Amino acid sequence: MKRVVVLSAGLRQPSSTRMLADRIAEAVARDLDGLGDPAEVSPIELRDHAREALNNLLVGFPSPEFAELLDQVSGADALILVTPTFGATYNSLVKLFIDVLDEKALAGKPVLIAASGGTGRHSMMLDHAVRPLLTYLHAVVMPTGVFAAPEDWGAGHTTEGNLRQRIDRAAAELAAEVHRREPAKAYDMFAETPDFETLMGQ
Repeated sequence: MKRVVVLSAGLRQPSSTRMLADRIAEAVARDLDGLGDPAEVSPIELRDHAREALNNLLVGFPSPEFAELLDQVSGADALILVTPTFGATYNSLVKLFIDVLDEKALAGKPVLIAASGGTGRHSMMLDHAVRPLLTYLHAVVMPTGVFAAPEDWGAGHTTEGNLRQRIDRAAAELAAEVHRREPAKAYDMFAETPDFETLMGQ
């Protein structure tokens, strides 16, 4: 069973960001199942953990509950990150969460990036802002990003079909990448810390 964590940074409920995240997650789970690799999909609304993330940033360590969530992210086989577009970039919830993740937590991890926005003119923000952020953290970002503007949600319209095609292409890329890998292990930030006996022997 592969573990896929979906990080949604929408601010409202309901939100087009969460709706996009759910559609992508559905497609990824379907494709993994088709490859004989069923997935456990865990959605996480970043807004629900903003206070915990801020406390972590201020005091330097997470609460036990928030530490479990961070472990869930670092131990996932893949991530789906979906953000609304604010000022032609990702929103502050994404930045806050990335700031409290250990810098090695996403290293080598497959990530599908997506965004919702008020206009299609902001679609390049995925490649100008989100992709460089995750590449800096050494994540393996899928070639296809999915951007959804208001006009993409028109039921039955050509634009809706185009959105489905983008979702399907990105989901297929992520599923193939996850399928070929061994199951992930949670990153342990203390793994490289010498134990007490070793320190005393030095």
